[in-house]
Amino acid sequence: MDAQHRKEVMQAHATAENDTGSTSVQVALLSDRISNLSAHLATNKKDKAGQRGLQIMNGKRRRLLKYLEGRDYDAYIALTNTLGIRRGQRIVR
Repeated sequence: MDAQHRKEVMQAHATAENDTGSTSVQVALLSDRISNLSAHLATNKKDKAGQRGLQIMNGKRRRLLKYLEGRDYDAYIALTNTLGIRRGQRIVR
């Protein structure tokens, strides 16, 4: 991912003008990296280090989405719809 593409993703999901670290921006950047790595792994099936990196990124994105779901459910729904991320059923406690 080049710097220009990274800026575009940040601007698309930013909550403020200079927002580079909010949860929604982090999830969007991770989703982009995950899709790029998934495409790489489709052609390079024996890349075990890449598979491990993908699992780590998926786990981090899952934790960030769980945090966002607890803090701001409406933003969570909007972000998952925008990025096309499937979500499980909400557990009401």
